[in-house]
Amino acid sequence: MKLFDTHTHVISPDAARYPVDPIGGRQSEWSRARPVDADGLLRAMDAAGIEQAVVVQASTVYGHDNRYVADTVRAHRDRLVGVYSLDAMAADAVERIAYWQEQGLHGFRLFTTGSTMPGQGDWLGHPDSYPAWAQAEAHGIPVCLQMTMEGLPVLRDLLTRFPRVNVLLDHCARPPLADGAPYAAAQGLLDMAAFPGVHLKLTNRTLAAAAEGASTAADFLQVIVAAFGASRIAWGSNFPAAAGTLPGLATLARQVLAALPDGQRAAIFNGTARGLYPFQAQADAA
Repeated sequence: MKLFDTHTHVISPDAARYPVDPIGGRQSEWSRARPVDADGLLRAMDAAGIEQAVVVQASTVYGHDNRYVADTVRAHRDRLVGVYSLDAMAADAVERIAYWQEQGLHGFRLFTTGSTMPGQGDWLGHPDSYPAWAQAEAHGIPVCLQMTMEGLPVLRDLLTRFPRVNVLLDHCARPPLADGAPYAAAQGLLDMAAFPGVHLKLTNRTLAAAAEGASTAADFLQVIVAAFGASRIAWGSNFPAAAGTLPGLATLARQVLAALPDGQRAAIFNGTARGLYPFQAQADAA
C-alpha cells in the first residue's frame, strides 16, 4: 500500500543562508538534537517505503521564513509538497500567501501552540486574520492548524464564517485520550466532524497518546473513523520532531492501522493526502 507522509520537517545545516528565527523566540529542542536536512529526509523516506511527503515549515526554527522549505520542494517536486508558515495577523498576510504559493508551496500553517509556546494562542479568531481565511477559501488553499482543543470553539466560529476552507488539525488538536472510549474528554474534537472541511492529521504523537491510560489506539481509530470517515484522516510521522527513525515511525503506523479495512487504511495512508495536496502524478505509476 502506498504511503504518503503529511507531516515532516527539514532543518538546513547552513545557518548563514537560513538563519534561525523561531516563533516565540526559542528554538525547539528536537531541532537542535536531531536535525534532518532535505537529503536526509529523502533517504529516510526511501528506507521507510514512503513515496511522497509534505514538508511542513518548522515554525520553531525558522518562524515565517519559509525559504528552506521552498528550496527543498523546488529541488524535489517528484517527492515533496511544501506547507509554509504564515502570520495571519500581519497586514500583508494576503500578499504573503500569494508569494509563497508562487514559490511552489501549497497551503499554510498557523502555529498557535507548541513545545516552545505552551497553551493556546488567543489570536486565532481575531478579525485581522479574516483576510487570510478568505484567501484560503477563495483559492482552495488548505490550512494546517497547530492548536489545542481549547481553540476549537474559535475554529467553529471561523468555519461558520468561511465554510469552504479545508483545515487539517495537526496531531488531531492534541485531545485528551486517557479516559478511553467513548472519549468524553475529546467530544469537542469529535463534534468538529459536523464541519465537512475539517480533517484530522493522525500523527505518531496522537497514536502514542491513544495508547495511554484506558485508551487503545484501536479504540481511538474506531471512534474517529466513525465520526469523520477515513477520507478526512491523513497519517503523518512528525519526523524528525518525533523521536525515532522514520522507518520505525512508519512501521508503528502500519501495525496500528493493520486492523482497519483496506479501503480505510488506503485513505489514511495516501488517499486523503492526494485530495488535499498536488502530489506529482508519477507516484501513481510507481
